[in-house]
Amino acid sequence: MQCKDIVKEIEQVYPKSAALSFDNVGLQAGRKNREVKKIMLALDATGAVVQAAIDAEADMLITHHPLIFSPLKTVTDEDFISRRILRLIRNDICYYAMHTNYDVLGMARLSERILGLSDTEVLDVTAESDGIPEGIGRVGSLPEEMTLRECCGYVKERLKLPQVRVFGNMDTLVRRMATSPGSGKSAVCPAIEKGADVLVTGDIGHHEGLDALEQGLCIVDAGHYGTEYIFVEDMRNFLKERFPETDVITEPISHPFHVI
Repeated sequence: MQCKDIVKEIEQVYPKSAALSFDNVGLQAGRKNREVKKIMLALDATGAVVQAAIDAEADMLITHHPLIFSPLKTVTDEDFISRRILRLIRNDICYYAMHTNYDVLGMARLSERILGLSDTEVLDVTAESDGIPEGIGRVGSLPEEMTLRECCGYVKERLKLPQVRVFGNMDTLVRRMATSPGSGKSAVCPAIEKGADVLVTGDIGHHEGLDALEQGLCIVDAGHYGTEYIFVEDMRNFLKERFPETDVITEPISHPFHVI
């Protein structure tokens, strides 16, 4: 199986055209005709992940967040991003990123399913697939009404998280939930417009949290990593189903910071 065959299969389901305009997705380094017998999956192409791919003798690395996001003017060993690119190329590892195209066509539905939402609709419509609206996040009904305190426990259990950050009165009753995995500052207004009681997302700052509360929206900040690491297992299943002969390994779950 060659790299181009895997790319073709991925892009049939998650076409690059579904990505948001600011994004950079697709094959970012490597040879399309590279024979691929082992793939490594991770959320980010950190230096540690690149080294793990090298140590595992992977032929291809696939991540959610792009390593090359802003334009590069040079690729030298003087820059920490370029050093990772050079290491990938030196070790003949193809590198592929699937970011907002996966957010729109995969992550939103996956988050909805994990959080057990029903009667859902797209939170922020950005595309259409066969006449069906697609986009970032989902909004729908929880299995039952619960307090914000109970909702926090529910989110932690469903996403297997050690902790969450919360904006809101813990005794507030919530039933309609919006979910926007990743950085959710831009999801606050759509969540309010669509009548959500609570938004589950990541990267919510002081002002965004207070402003949301003023408008009647509670927020459970489960973290950028905490809401998106689900990509790794989902894509492992995707690849194993389509390429059963290929060895697919994953980055171990490792939250990027600790709360002490």
